[in-house]
Amino acid sequence: MLSTPLPAFLLSSRWQDEGDTTQLIFWWATSEGAVRTCIEQPCVCFIPAKHRGRAEEVISALGWPITLREVSLKLFSQEQAVACYLPSAYLYRWRDVLSDQKIQVYELDIRPTDRYLMERFIAGSAQIHGGEWTSFSQSATWHSANGVQLTPGDYRPELRYLSVDIETSFPRTDEPDRLFSIAFYAPDFSHVLMISDQEGDNQEGDNYEAVADEPALLTRFLDVIAEYDPDVLIGWNFIQFDMAFLKRKYAEHDIPFALGRDGSLLDWRQSAQNPDRIFLHTPGRVILDGIECLRTATWQFDSFALDDVADQLLGEGKLLHGEERGGDIERLFVENKQALAAYNLKDCELVWRIFEHTDLFSFLVERSRMTGLLMDRMGGSVAAFEYMYLPRMHRAGWVAPNMGNGYSAEKSPGGYVMDSQPGLFRHVLVLDFKSLYPSIIRTFCIDPVGLITGEHAPAEEVIPGYFGGVFHRDQHILPDLIRHLGELREEAKKHNNQPLSQAIKIIMASCYGVLGSDGCRFYDTRLAASITKRGHDIIQRTTAYIAEKGYQVIYGDTDSVFVWLRQDLDDHEADKLGHQLAEDINQWLSIELKNEFRLQSYLELEYETHYRQFFMPSIRGAETGSKKRYAGINASDDRLVFKGLEAVRSDWTPLAREFQRELYRRVFCGEPWGQWLKNQVGELFDGNADDMLIYRKRLRRPLPHYQKSRPPHAKAAAVMDRWLETQRRPPRYQDRGGWISYVMTVNGPEPVEVRQSAIDYDHYLEKQLKPVADSIFQFTGHNFDQEAGQQHRLF
Repeated sequence: MLSTPLPAFLLSSRWQDEGDTTQLIFWWATSEGAVRTCIEQPCVCFIPAKHRGRAEEVISALGWPITLREVSLKLFSQEQAVACYLPSAYLYRWRDVLSDQKIQVYELDIRPTDRYLMERFIAGSAQIHGGEWTSFSQSATWHSANGVQLTPGDYRPELRYLSVDIETSFPRTDEPDRLFSIAFYAPDFSHVLMISDQEGDNQEGDNYEAVADEPALLTRFLDVIAEYDPDVLIGWNFIQFDMAFLKRKYAEHDIPFALGRDGSLLDWRQSAQNPDRIFLHTPGRVILDGIECLRTATWQFDSFALDDVADQLLGEGKLLHGEERGGDIERLFVENKQALAAYNLKDCELVWRIFEHTDLFSFLVERSRMTGLLMDRMGGSVAAFEYMYLPRMHRAGWVAPNMGNGYSAEKSPGGYVMDSQPGLFRHVLVLDFKSLYPSIIRTFCIDPVGLITGEHAPAEEVIPGYFGGVFHRDQHILPDLIRHLGELREEAKKHNNQPLSQAIKIIMASCYGVLGSDGCRFYDTRLAASITKRGHDIIQRTTAYIAEKGYQVIYGDTDSVFVWLRQDLDDHEADKLGHQLAEDINQWLSIELKNEFRLQSYLELEYETHYRQFFMPSIRGAETGSKKRYAGINASDDRLVFKGLEAVRSDWTPLAREFQRELYRRVFCGEPWGQWLKNQVGELFDGNADDMLIYRKRLRRPLPHYQKSRPPHAKAAAVMDRWLETQRRPPRYQDRGGWISYVMTVNGPEPVEVRQSAIDYDHYLEKQLKPVADSIFQFTGHNFDQEAGQQHRLF
């Protein structure tokens, strides 16, 4: 029995039935080591109270252990609800039997472990009270407790992480795959296990532990995990490749994959809808894939290959590079195991340092503490929303609807994007609404419960939405939740807790997306439209107000307006004007909303950027301005900014990207560029820029899938596979996609590694340099063909 509450952080959860009782099993990280708690708790769902009599007849006839109780809750149909308490094994049988009786069951799909925690407002962190405790090893690395009570906590754990990476043979259709080595890395621990004929008798200088064969390697892997006892295992493409490969090998050698903290087996489940989506459950441990973690934290890269991400973030990469890496690994396994061990360990270290550099360790903990999602639950916007919303909704007296119960007769539009005015401009200000959609939700009381209560309220008690929806002024949940999250984010910023601030930002931004997703039980286009269409109205009103002040909005995008000042002034004057304009608009909007809707405005327009020089291109071949594409010089730091243009697009060559950056810089700054441009064309045709002519694109499907039309990168991949066939080597793109680096030659696209033909320099002139230059020359009065000269065509 604990004398004082024990702070704890949730690692894993699961439920199981014992007889007619459901057991909720939670694993926690604590200062006293890992703790497993087991709590008896029936599952619960709801049915309309008017069907209670028929439901009780079913229970009596079947003899099932189900209890019905009156509760002070209503369905969204305004009917009174009755709660059904039952073991988890009966949940779906209960639904099916009642479905035959034309009785609908509500909230049946909420995980019992989630419901238990969310209804107690426990998110990530908790305090453990009381209970009967048992230690399960001499060193007491983990403990078990029954009969405990859990209450909300604020514990930030010091988790024990371990980076893991495996090396294998290159996949072939005619040979079984082989496991060569497994590496482990943490700042206080680094180790490599390697299959070697020197097993048990390592040579001096070896940087690995030698084992005899695959079964020995697999067994020793579990030993190392048990000895180091990590809370979290991390890796790269870790679940889809490393864990999947290990799972096959443990099955092949009939060895239990006992990765759980208590020696239990790894539980592996694939999504029925998406077989590529894999869910792992490892009691007492968390398994994280670095790629998915980065995506969840909203990091974006052209390529998520470890080598590319490490190079971009850390300035270094793997010890082996390129598409031939698989062959190099096999060669090193035979010829130089020490080099392979170093390579294997380096990959582990890179993954660790990427997690550290991006603060993923803290981000995932803070995200769990905010949303209640387990650390390994990637994405999960809908689950996070429901975790926060449902307990508040229940306390307000409501049962959640089922999927598909919302209004969807009309499609909600997306964010407002106005047609731009193309051209070259001086002094453009960007004014941005801070968290526009959350602010609209809070200002206009947009909320699932508010929508249901508003339908039956007098006109003076509701706020008009769109598609016929109205929202109750006082009976709502989401606006207060948004306010609470906003306050928490400001507090996180004040204490410089960037991971927490980022986690809250993502949660707040997802609220609109959740309500507009048919994968959410609260999906209703009246909700989504009342956010997006209100956003349209606010941007359009703001644009009209700015025009009345004598300025011109040349572009608007969801929550921003780009204001051309139409006068010449210095940076200080432009900044002063930007701040004043934002302040004036906020005051004006506050008055407008109070007069029109009797609402307090939580909308806040901020002055974000002053572009001293600004370029908005037109759509290629048209006079209409483009969207989400522009360039400019940020006056605050003289930085050249590109959005959506070729300079920041990985599907254009380095030649085009660098050419655009320098040409636009010279145009913006009024520097001479004529001779420079001619020199660039000359360098191209003289062969001095050949290393910048490489296209790098990804085949997202196996090569045989590109049959009806083959884009250049697929043609290059076909050339590569034909060449590999001549070398009696396995093809690279037949069974899976992948990245291909190629150049355009006079005979079409050819892989960089096996190029046979001369480069087609005219292609790069016409398809890379000319489009980039002409887009801005359209507004300077110049012509690329004339400026570039024609001398190159003589050679």
